[in-house]
Amino acid sequence: MAMATTSEKRFLRALNGETLTPPPFWLMRQAGRYLPEYRATRAEAGDFLSLCYTPDFAVEVTLQPLRRYGFDAAILFSDILVIPDALGQAVRFVKGEGPQLDPLRSAADLSRLERDRVLGHLAPVFETVSRLSREIPQTTALIGFCGAPWTVATYMVEGHGSKDYAATKKWAYGDPEGFDRLIGLLVDVTTDYLIAQVDAGAEALQIFDSWAGVLPEVAFERWVTRPIGEITRRVKAARPGVPVIGFPRGAGLLYADFIDRTGVDAVSLDTTMPLEWARDTLQTRCTVQGNLDPILLVTGGQAMNDGIDRILEILGRGPFVFNLGHGIVPETPPEHVAQLADRIRSFQG
Repeated sequence: MAMATTSEKRFLRALNGETLTPPPFWLMRQAGRYLPEYRATRAEAGDFLSLCYTPDFAVEVTLQPLRRYGFDAAILFSDILVIPDALGQAVRFVKGEGPQLDPLRSAADLSRLERDRVLGHLAPVFETVSRLSREIPQTTALIGFCGAPWTVATYMVEGHGSKDYAATKKWAYGDPEGFDRLIGLLVDVTTDYLIAQVDAGAEALQIFDSWAGVLPEVAFERWVTRPIGEITRRVKAARPGVPVIGFPRGAGLLYADFIDRTGVDAVSLDTTMPLEWARDTLQTRCTVQGNLDPILLVTGGQAMNDGIDRILEILGRGPFVFNLGHGIVPETPPEHVAQLADRIRSFQG
């Protein structure tokens, strides 16, 4: 059977600047704990990193939401912390606590990291991408992804999630040149990682900077915008034509400058982004993606429908991909996702 061309994949057409009615849609964390079939596969895998690194499991959980909802895009099932794990920094996922890493606290600690082992360590991820490129529906686009250098660095330095990122900021502010060495290393290995995903079959890429919004303007430009811009430029130079979506969550007014300076093809909008401002200021620059509150998806009913309709009415008349403002939460009823899919598909513009 012939492969679908890019022109037949609605998600890629939207990233290329087309306005489509209804818009294409997928959801961040669409393969996740809200699905009973995911929970069964997760239990079979034993631990979270085994789920990420075993292609049979990772392919299966990527396909599960496609079977239910027919999304326009599938996103590789993995985790942003496979990069520090591949660099040799021990990563553990502890039930009820989340990721735990042996923290880095200064430039001297960078000697613990081994760049040369990264791509070999991540070979199972590339096998998963390759298999997915053959197994997803032919009109479904395949998204590869990574964590942005700043967000990945916060986990590497804090050793876990954080509310204030004090250790990371203390290093960055107190020794910016030393911290730049960590960011520069992450730019290098992340670029290699994304190019390898494209070579394995990824058709678009999303860079998740989940904690971008905790930085003030000058630091944001140095450790969010510049690194993502450098990754985007290198990827596009090496593999022309592959669209890149940036997600600088919490960036607020800095979204516009982020688009201009990074060269991304699309931005994913967090839940707090004013829709009219996004339409008038961002959608004139690139495709926008977003931004339903994940808790509205949990709530369902008229509140969810009203939220969907408002986003479609304001953003659906320009280059747009419907998504959430952050990932699906585990308590989401699967039937609410089905209702969302039906409502988006019924949008007439």
